Amino acid sequence: MTQAVVYDAEGKQVGEVALGPVFDLKPHTAVLHEAVAWQLAGRRRGTHATLTRGLVDRTTRKLYRQKGTGRARHGARGAPVFVGGGVAFGPHPRAHGYALPKRVRRLALRSALAAKAQAGRIAILDRLELERPKTHALAVLVRALGWEGPILLITSAPHTVIERSAANLRGVRVLPATALNVHDILASEHLLLTRDALGRITEALA
Repeated sequence: MTQAVVYDAEGKQVGEVALGPVFDLKPHTAVLHEAVAWQLAGRRRGTHATLTRGLVDRTTRKLYRQKGTGRARHGARGAPVFVGGGVAFGPHPRAHGYALPKRVRRLALRSALAAKAQAGRIAILDRLELERPKTHALAVLVRALGWEGPILLITSAPHTVIERSAANLRGVRVLPATALNVHDILASEHLLLTRDALGRITEALA
């Protein structure tokens, strides 16, 4: 069973803990790709738009008579074949999101966590008690860990004090276990889970 190092609030190693069967899954790369593509598609604003021939500000007067000129028939300057005319089949505002089965999302989340655990990129935070926002406390912890790259600190529930404490720390992001997602996991080099968050994740994904 995959093990993870346990650190205290000062970044000192105080033991190890078994992560559980959720983190022993063989990562499914195809499902990970599908989940990330689904997330990014849902984040697209979809506000791109082009003007059709009915929307461009061009005269609608017929350019020349229909027959007898030897040229192609045209009705208005707003046609897509003319410079400054409308765009044919251009993009219009729409939602890019689509549905992804719950079992696929669940498998992707387990695969992402397992990949980090098996690479030794998951650690457990024994306890972090902050009564008010204090960036220095988190800075000391991060400096003691000596990790390089983005760090994702996962709490069991939304924690405003910890979030505000990490707001000024470059490369540190706080996320509750209820909002855990594949993209943020893969975008981080290391995951630091509180003990309560580990229990909540294990219970939800078991």
